[in-house]
Amino acid sequence: MRADAMQHGPGYRLHFPPLREFDEDCEFPCDADGRVDLDALSRRCFNQYLFARALVGRVFGAPSVQAG
Repeated sequence: MRADAMQHGPGYRLHFPPLREFDEDCEFPCDADGRVDLDALSRRCFNQYLFARALVGRVFGAPSVQAG
């Protein structure tokens, strides 16, 4: 799942890796400290972000900040 992060241009993204190889990862635009501007996300991406956060340890691994 790629949030509409890419429309915000270069910067940082918060990456939630899948725990199983056949699952998708999730990425969201963030600052260098990993803070996501929830007000800037579409409703769909906002819901995906909450979903990813809620399933850390079950579906997704711990998120990390990645440049680019």
